[in-house]
Amino acid sequence: MTLQRFDPFRDFWRFEAPAGMRWRNFGPRARVEHGDSWSLPVDVTQDDDTVIVRASLPGFKAEDINVSVDDGVLLISGETEASSEQDSDGYLLRERRSGKFRRALKLPETVDADKAESTYADGVITITLPKTEVRKARRLTVKTD
Repeated sequence: MTLQRFDPFRDFWRFEAPAGMRWRNFGPRARVEHGDSWSLPVDVTQDDDTVIVRASLPGFKAEDINVSVDDGVLLISGETEASSEQDSDGYLLRERRSGKFRRALKLPETVDADKAESTYADGVITITLPKTEVRKARRLTVKTD
């Protein structure tokens, strides 16, 4: 027996008829875009000492990327100008994104946000968040009277 994530809209995506196409914008698989903004895909890894967040932002300038940590939430945002070229300039396919982007990630409590560092090289922003020292339990000796 295989475990599968419950998806109440699964059967609707099987339809190829126009009636079934209407359901593709509903449910957990729906692609959400708000106006001209888009969500930034990230990779998050950790080891014993750090949590590392990486995101690909090719073609951006470092000064166009905003990174902040507030109340345990890492926020990466920015904006790139849309190309001045018109859609009728011979495009057969247009996948490069422009406009605003924003990504918020809830950080674990073990992260020391005050010591976080970010670097941007070769189109990849890397945010390194060191972990705090875990407080060890203090052993008490039991005295007798």
